[in-house]
Amino acid sequence: MGWSSSGPIYEDENQNRHQASVIRFALSDIADAQGDVDAFIAQYDAQTMKFPKIAAEISRRLAAAGRANEALQIVEAAERGRADRPELEWEDARIAALDALSRSEDAQAARWSCFERFLSERHLREYLKRLPDFDDIEAETRALDIVESHANFQQALWFLASWPALDRAAKLVLQRSQDLDGDRYEILTPVAEALAGKHPLAATLALRAMIEFALDQSRTSRYKHAARHLMECAGLAANIGDCGKHETHQAFVARMHGKKTSFWSNTA
Repeated sequence: MGWSSSGPIYEDENQNRHQASVIRFALSDIADAQGDVDAFIAQYDAQTMKFPKIAAEISRRLAAAGRANEALQIVEAAERGRADRPELEWEDARIAALDALSRSEDAQAARWSCFERFLSERHLREYLKRLPDFDDIEAETRALDIVESHANFQQALWFLASWPALDRAAKLVLQRSQDLDGDRYEILTPVAEALAGKHPLAATLALRAMIEFALDQSRTSRYKHAARHLMECAGLAANIGDCGKHETHQAFVARMHGKKTSFWSNTA
């Protein structure tokens, strides 16, 4: 039926692989329904069990069955990729196994590591809620300091806005406005909405980044959104006392008039 880099592809072989896969999934479902962890494990060979996602699925079932030592052994035997690439199912399974073994300090260290490497909001919240009163406040401050200095600006901004730590998010925007990626509307739109109430200048800079990207890249499909953002900037301008090193609304509009003329039909 075709060719691959390793040679011909035969229809009967493809059908056999599909049939074997269907059978394996069916047997796995039956094993789960019967609560038979060993029957579930039997559907995978030794090499397949080293895939982080498969190892995590097996580990969770072993931990639930009260076999925490085996759960940890399985998950830690997995062959993982790059340490900076999120494999949160594997991370969560390992944390669950550590908790099941009453290794609370190790589980907490793993949660903090997930937060620090991936800026995982969920893992930070789970870490903080397990700390004694007042210790959580100090740890939260330390965590948010880490977020502010994180190399991935867009991810850090999203984290601070959604936490929420709006003062810090606004500070980040004002300090590093040149790093705002106007193409990331899925981040900048909610960030601008969150900041608009108390931080109108920071919200304006987020909106301007999306406007400029749409015009500079001739993204005509975004012109209507950019026109709406421009109207929002006009509304925020009245609440901005001092723009500091940033353009006033009038100066920004004047500069934008030098760009795509077709855009301005959307603002009429």
